[in-house]
Amino acid sequence: MSSKPFAHGVEASRAQHLRKILLATTAAAVLVLAPVAGLEFARAQDVSAPASATALPSLSPLVKKVMPAVVNISVVESQETGDSAQLEPTPGSPLDQYLRRFFQNQAPERRQVTALGSGFIIDPSGLIVTNNHVVDGAKKVTVLFQDGSKHPAKILGRDPKTDLALLKVDVGHPLPYVSWGDSQRENVGDWVVAIGNPFGLGGTVSAGIISARGRDIGAGPYDDFLQIDAPINRGNSGGPTFNLQGEVVGINTAIYSPNGGSVGIGFAIPSDLARPIIDQLHEHGKVTRGWLGVQIQEVTPALAKAMGLPNEHGAVVADVTKGSPADKAGIKTGDVIEAFNGHEVTRMRDLPLMVAGTPVGSEAKLQIWRKGGETTLTLDIAEQPAQLQVSSNDESGTPETQNAAGVRLESLTPELHRQLHVPGNVKGVVVRSISDSSPLASIGVEPGDVIETVNQQNVTTPGEAVEKLKAALSGPDKRLMLLLNRHGVNEYVALSEESNQG
Repeated sequence: MSSKPFAHGVEASRAQHLRKILLATTAAAVLVLAPVAGLEFARAQDVSAPASATALPSLSPLVKKVMPAVVNISVVESQETGDSAQLEPTPGSPLDQYLRRFFQNQAPERRQVTALGSGFIIDPSGLIVTNNHVVDGAKKVTVLFQDGSKHPAKILGRDPKTDLALLKVDVGHPLPYVSWGDSQRENVGDWVVAIGNPFGLGGTVSAGIISARGRDIGAGPYDDFLQIDAPINRGNSGGPTFNLQGEVVGINTAIYSPNGGSVGIGFAIPSDLARPIIDQLHEHGKVTRGWLGVQIQEVTPALAKAMGLPNEHGAVVADVTKGSPADKAGIKTGDVIEAFNGHEVTRMRDLPLMVAGTPVGSEAKLQIWRKGGETTLTLDIAEQPAQLQVSSNDESGTPETQNAAGVRLESLTPELHRQLHVPGNVKGVVVRSISDSSPLASIGVEPGDVIETVNQQNVTTPGEAVEKLKAALSGPDKRLMLLLNRHGVNEYVALSEESNQG
């Protein structure tokens, strides 16, 4: 039998099978590509959509414009080694390692350590902005430019409270520089570009958005950070945050990181806060701030209710420094500062920023809430002193003790002033002990606290305090607000309905 018919049949079968595959593939291609083609057609027809809605512009022109003004900063500082030093792994035998550790621990020495950071030029004469923590303790500061040249830098001034510093380099010719932007005009969601020297790698660019404004991270008394998600890491400190116009709207300062690297939560000092500080460092080498002379605290819901405030805005005055502008103007403890020079104090930390930025010697108007009503006071802003002096009190006597509301109260003697680290000018009674069931325990009163006022009435003896506590707690609304002094710091606490119910 000839094999041809068999081969021919196999070929025919294969051809038929191939035709089926091609048809199936073609049909599948039509099913898959048709929607895509339709999508492209729809895009082609939607000529009215702005380009920014479909694609972001290249950041390359911006980077080329500003990159020459961004610098790397190398700092040589001295650091003591010895008991507190963290030893690196030591090669050699266990005995060699033991002897090295022994002699290092016995004879602490000072060694030079190199730290890296970033900065940016703000003037062609060579003025450079960076963070204070980058150059703090520096013996030698060197600035590395994008062209690879290195130049020694002089520290013109530092401000630890805002973590800012100003440097100066002299190179004999004008330098490229960048301009300040208006951080107040930048909104959450706006694009920003960060440039710096992460991990000593040199000029590195990252991009992101402003994630939040007005962040308080506990870095200092004037925290008002921009939060950005443009990746920044160690070495980015002191580098600039740019808006899309190439203006500096922030100085990269800190990151939140559980692992030491970027997790998309970075913090930049806003330009509107930094610029006047840098101007003062340039002109005077130091920063002069306005001062009221008050210790303040947040308005809590309980305090707002106890004071009869219509809202929880403002700053509660917990203490007034004797002889200060606030004292001379008649501001009292228990006052709530609601507005400063016409600007509402929404949060407690708004007030220090407002006051610090007010020129020394200028007049300021304060809107005050006092015992259920509003009043306006006028005062002259003074210069913030480097250190505040506390007056002394030479009273003597034997402690008097009384009990009320589960609290044992004792008179405040000179000895207790010293033991509790309470200033001598503080008057009040000491909480000697307190039971867990006491309503005062529910609002955080602790043994060692000094009760200065009960419902804004001074108490100087345990008898006075007991009488006023009983009157407050037996009232129909059990309204109670205490001014405490704890280790020298005044603080108001109030009994709310929730805390009273336990």
